[in-house]
Amino acid sequence: MSNKVKVFILSAGALAVAAAAYAQAGGGLDADAILERIDRNMFSENRIVESSMTVHGRRGSRTMTLRTYSVGDRQSFTEYLSPPREAGTKMLKLEDRLWIYSPSTDRIIQISGHMLRQSVMGSDLSYEDMMEDRKLTDVYDAELVGEETVDGRPAFVLHLKAGVSDVAYDARRIWIDTERFVPLQEELFAKSGQLLKRTEFSEVKRIEGRWFPTLVVFKDMLKQGDGTEFRMTDIKFDQDIPDHIFSKASLR
Repeated sequence: MSNKVKVFILSAGALAVAAAAYAQAGGGLDADAILERIDRNMFSENRIVESSMTVHGRRGSRTMTLRTYSVGDRQSFTEYLSPPREAGTKMLKLEDRLWIYSPSTDRIIQISGHMLRQSVMGSDLSYEDMMEDRKLTDVYDAELVGEETVDGRPAFVLHLKAGVSDVAYDARRIWIDTERFVPLQEELFAKSGQLLKRTEFSEVKRIEGRWFPTLVVFKDMLKQGDGTEFRMTDIKFDQDIPDHIFSKASLR
């Protein structure tokens, strides 16, 4: 037997042992089960979120506040509350359609096609990012590839590969808190393998029986600047949200 063959067999065996160790470390959970635990924390039938978004650009930083109503991954309505320049701007998502109302022009515009890749309010988030609320288990196939430490927290490392075509990112690498099952950081990739964005999650809090990160920092790797901070100041799950909010009439 050649040395190359021996090395290959030993390497394959080591990978198998490592994979078993990772599964055992997760209490017997495989990648799909870990992904389901994440969805259990991060996804809800509906929610109302008040938040601030701080964009750190080349010429300084600016902060906007907003309120968002959402139902599953099908409907969402966002209104910008401040500063005065952005106040009154509204966004409505119904299934795979998105409209924006601008008070400065008093116009409603539908965002579609390549326009969905544009930046939202100059931030590191695109309209595609704002549109994507589906459960990870509905979109990606997961593989458990390791375990690392992130900011002092032990984390599973998952590689996610898209199982559907209508998704902004073909692959993701995500670090998951092994105790609380929330993401700690994430890398988002194009089909070509190019790294498009990095995301960091922190200030994890226990909210209505679930763990939830209340500060998310997005960094578009293709643009300059120090990223965009998205801080959730108030969040309520499973609320009674009136149907009329999710209509085009609510945009004006």
